[in-house]
Amino acid sequence: MAQTPPRDLGERTFNFACDVVRYCRELSKEPGVVRNIAWQLSDAATSAAANYQEAKAAYSRREFAVKTSICLKELRESDLWLRVVLACELGSRERATRLQTESNELVAIFTASMRRLCPVAK
Repeated sequence: MAQTPPRDLGERTFNFACDVVRYCRELSKEPGVVRNIAWQLSDAATSAAANYQEAKAAYSRREFAVKTSICLKELRESDLWLRVVLACELGSRERATRLQTESNELVAIFTASMRRLCPVAK
């Protein structure tokens, strides 16, 4: 049975980053472009978690929005690298699919958050 992700976004982004790092350790054992992709993926996932922590410590709504938007960008980049991993069959398909599902859920959460933070003028 699948484990329910934590409701706290700080914990959830942290867990996602740790899961990606563990996956990338395995992926980076292969030299060349695969290792580079593993580094890019781990950079994006850990940056998303770090930027969310910074957003939580923001001094203003504007600063919170900026850090949250960076977090969203990094999660989207994580998704891109996971798509490359899956399309090129570079690592464990099951683990990459699970990570991509989590990445997509986090993107949806942060997209909704950004829409509330920065509504588009009508």
